Amino acid sequence: MTPKVRDHGGGLDAAIEKFGGKRADWLDLSTGINPVPYPVGDIDPDAWTALPDKGAEQRLVVAARKFWSVPAGGAIVAAPGASALIARLPYVLGAPQMAWIKQPTYNEWQAAFENAGWQVSPSDAAAPVHVHVHPNNPDGVVINRHDICPDSTVILDESFCDTMPTRSHVTLTGAGPVIAIKSFGKFWGLAGVRLGFAIGPEKLVSELKESLGPWPVSGPAISIAARALADNAWAEETRQCLQRDAARLDGLMAAAGAGPASGTDLFRLYNVDDAAAWQDKLARAHVWSRIFPYSPHMLRLGLPAPDRWPQLIAAL
Repeated sequence: MTPKVRDHGGGLDAAIEKFGGKRADWLDLSTGINPVPYPVGDIDPDAWTALPDKGAEQRLVVAARKFWSVPAGGAIVAAPGASALIARLPYVLGAPQMAWIKQPTYNEWQAAFENAGWQVSPSDAAAPVHVHVHPNNPDGVVINRHDICPDSTVILDESFCDTMPTRSHVTLTGAGPVIAIKSFGKFWGLAGVRLGFAIGPEKLVSELKESLGPWPVSGPAISIAARALADNAWAEETRQCLQRDAARLDGLMAAAGAGPASGTDLFRLYNVDDAAAWQDKLARAHVWSRIFPYSPHMLRLGLPAPDRWPQLIAAL
């Protein structure tokens, strides 16, 4: 099988090789990860040394179910990252058919379906499976309920939806073939924990769980996430902080000559005259940004950590 070519944020090693400096010198704004992560705190030593027990796994699922208001008819499974679920989903949806993926969007979805032998359709009408990234990456467009086809299997990638919980469509997972994917690493700023969730019909979620094998999530990840998902006060305060910082970033970029902004409160997308030139200019000041192969005008920036704003201001 020929590996699919993906473009992602990150890639800081290549930037360092080209523009110099040490990793600590760089402000990496190429991803949409919260720069102020959830405080991990103390972790029980057993979480590192013992296989996760059923009780710990159940506590995590209960916390996730409550945080996302999963309906009674929706099942939930935890996995080692949303990417692991994206890669496996096409295999548990049955024999390869046609899938429609609303474009442009996060390219792991197309790679996953094509790797599983599916064809990606240019038309939603011809496909029994529809994929929506909600809100979309990179432009932040949200999907309204009336835009979700009731006659298809629908996958909703809600990896960035925790900044706008009222727009989530998790309630749809309780009736009909609707699957929602949730990422823990982005909103909670702990991408290295590698944790994601699938919420959907019992049969499909059970097949996903079987495909993951025993103990798919590490003990430390379970411990951290169960605590974080129960911390509603932190989540609400974080949403407010992210909203303020996103507005601050928009103001700085507008003053620097960038066009109208879109995106989410975890990443902002700007229309610029020459995205590659902007990336090059910022990189010379050791600020790494995200550009896209399908548009010469799209520049995406994540949010700086509180003490790193001066570096971005100087770069601009």
